[in-house]
Amino acid sequence: MSNINSKTRRIVLISLFSALAYICMFVFRIKVSFLTFDAKDAVITVGAMLLGAPSGIVISFITAFAEYISVSDTGIYGFIMNFVSSAAFSSTAALIYRRRKTINTAIVSLMIAVVSMTAVMLISNLIITPFYTGLKVAEVAALILPLLLPFNLTKGLLNASLVLIIYKPTMNALHRANFIKDRENFKYNKKSIFVLLIGLLLLAVSIVVFVLLLHGSFEWVRKL
Repeated sequence: MSNINSKTRRIVLISLFSALAYICMFVFRIKVSFLTFDAKDAVITVGAMLLGAPSGIVISFITAFAEYISVSDTGIYGFIMNFVSSAAFSSTAALIYRRRKTINTAIVSLMIAVVSMTAVMLISNLIITPFYTGLKVAEVAALILPLLLPFNLTKGLLNASLVLIIYKPTMNALHRANFIKDRENFKYNKKSIFVLLIGLLLLAVSIVVFVLLLHGSFEWVRKL
């Protein structure tokens, strides 16, 4: 990749992250009521933190559209919700992290992304969910505390934990494959084990909340 220009490199990486995010929809899915978690937002966020918030929005759109035209059973409403959720989380994390690329900033950016995505999705649910489910706005509002708020917060924390776990291995792999010139992004030092433990802890807590408190169920592989 060293002999191609930056524009071509960006296009290739956007395509790569879009493909990986799409694949993630078929593995490690958790269903909670009419809501579904999959790991694609973590992949999209890694791409956004590497390439910038605008690229994260593009990857979010491509992934959501690919799901919409191939396997989605929620139609245009599901497409909108998927895009908004992914774009809100990934672009928020990228905007903050890329101002100062340190582990501490990465953690802060991901926590802020959790809050911002949750707020955006609560508003989006009040606007879009009534069209999709046939529920009244007041009925959707009644679901905020028992379902929508805990689901989106847990979804955000699970995405954040996955980003902390996969960012460094992803950067190393891209560096070895000559997709990126160096590994200056998200450098790991003595804090690396601590960050990994935070990611694993958040991952475990999020799964427990999904399964035990929200009564979610796993869908490990989804057939095409």
